[in-house]
Amino acid sequence: MTARQQWSVVGAIVAMMAAGVLVASHYMKDELFPVTIGSTAPDFRAKVLGENRYRTLADYKGQVVLLNVWATWCPPCQAEMPSLQRLYEAYGDKGLKLVAVSIDDYVTEDSIRAFARNFGITFEILHDSTHAIERIYQTTGYPESFVIGPEGTIRKKWIGPDDWSSQGNRALVAQLLRLPPPRAATDAALSEELKTPSRSP
Repeated sequence: MTARQQWSVVGAIVAMMAAGVLVASHYMKDELFPVTIGSTAPDFRAKVLGENRYRTLADYKGQVVLLNVWATWCPPCQAEMPSLQRLYEAYGDKGLKLVAVSIDDYVTEDSIRAFARNFGITFEILHDSTHAIERIYQTTGYPESFVIGPEGTIRKKWIGPDDWSSQGNRALVAQLLRLPPPRAATDAALSEELKTPSRSP
């Protein structure tokens, strides 16, 4: 075998190995690049309700973001909404961007807006009927939430409903916003709020 033939064989082997790596990375990307605490938050694209425009994660660059993936028909999502609203009322004017992306695909945007009004929601709600955000963020159910620091790193990932107005969650948000930690003295009033039954949609 000549030197030229030997190099051809080596080149073919290298090409096959590269192709194998590409195929493996495509089919195993969730295992190779998991979206979890400490990883860079991937970009997403979701529609602004009632408008012909979209928002992406880049629109919130340098800010603290709580990204919530949810649906109007999801009872755990409904149960979680009041505590999200309380957290937003506490920190929205201090810099927290609370972005709830609805993945509803069988209801209109008017229905999603009516849902938000019924729950007294004042934070931002976007819509992704394509479910692309679920694939991008590798979600496993609803609701699923991601707290993203100003540098773009995921600081908390939570599967299922959470009490977002709890002392621990408020402390995390305050830390990321570089604010003093919430005072424990306010917990008594907060506990009374949490006892108030949530409104049904």
